[in-house]
Amino acid sequence: MGASKLIPADITAEQFDQLLLSGRPLIDLRAPIEFSRGAFPASVSLPLMSDTERELVGTCYKQQGQEAAIALGHQLVQGETKQARIDAWTSQLDQHPTSVIYCFRGGLRSRITQQWLAESGYPVALVAGGYKALRQHCLMRTETLLKQLPAIVLSGRTGTGKTGVLAGFPRFVDLEKLAHHRGSSFGKHFDPQPSQIDFESALTLALLKLAQAGNAMVAFEDESRLIGRCMMPECLQLKLKQSPILVLEDRLESRVERILDEYVIAAMEEREKRLHDPQLAFDHLAHGLNQSLYKIRKRLGGVNHTQAQKLLANALAIQADTGAFEAHRAWIQFLLEHYYDPMYDYQLSLKSERVKICGTSTQLTTWLADNIAAAAC
Repeated sequence: MGASKLIPADITAEQFDQLLLSGRPLIDLRAPIEFSRGAFPASVSLPLMSDTERELVGTCYKQQGQEAAIALGHQLVQGETKQARIDAWTSQLDQHPTSVIYCFRGGLRSRITQQWLAESGYPVALVAGGYKALRQHCLMRTETLLKQLPAIVLSGRTGTGKTGVLAGFPRFVDLEKLAHHRGSSFGKHFDPQPSQIDFESALTLALLKLAQAGNAMVAFEDESRLIGRCMMPECLQLKLKQSPILVLEDRLESRVERILDEYVIAAMEEREKRLHDPQLAFDHLAHGLNQSLYKIRKRLGGVNHTQAQKLLANALAIQADTGAFEAHRAWIQFLLEHYYDPMYDYQLSLKSERVKICGTSTQLTTWLADNIAAAAC
């Protein structure tokens, strides 16, 4: 029996939802630079060609045509280089036998890889249309699912602990987790955010999982259009602007403590674990806090920015001398009172007609459970 007869059928658009929902491993054959711009959940970068090889083949294609480009590709990826690529793919398939492959359009790179693997005794399916088709599917499904799923927005002043309350709701999408960012000017984590495409792909998968379980209400945290550098899709922005709002309330003192714990103490601990040097960790934290404060200087205003700078500098000096974090409360409370709260109150006033309830986490959770139950009747 020929190797080609062992090759499984392509995975077509009708199967894309199930492919994403199953978590089936995906082998991305595109060059590393293509992968870095965005991929899909459960994908691993195991390229057919390096960035340099891809560039050479692309130039050849433009100048001499497809046949010459294919010949050059085989010339560049042969012998030990070819075997190393095959070994990387087969190692992945040994660990994850259900893996499938894709390149940009599901064309030559996928077919060549598929043939080489079949000849090595590893028949593997490919994604029809490749990355481009699956990416378009994700964009389309996100828009469709947001129209299908009723939504509610969890709002509240900075530091009320919205993310923790959101996680207690029966159905929710944690946009800040998907974007790997806390959402505020000071919300950057130590590790970088995902690419825009990775963020959008993760959002599609989250919505697919919720839709698979039914069409009950889904909660989202109130976010601006940018979560760090990740932009919410326009269809999601529109959904949140049209959905009812729950407002979480908490005392100022509790909010200051929550921000201190998360943005300063936990952030310092994270940096110490990652950098393995207390001084480097402190310097990294101090630089990040000062940089975040500088970003809001125009909206904060010159006088307030100068005062906040003094309070932050004092807190960092005390922390550097004694290791104590208490002095950070001063600049945190100052920013809440002079920047975040006035800005939030103004924004909420523009959408007050959509507010269904203001209250504690318990009150909001009870209201949501009652209304979900009523909707199901």
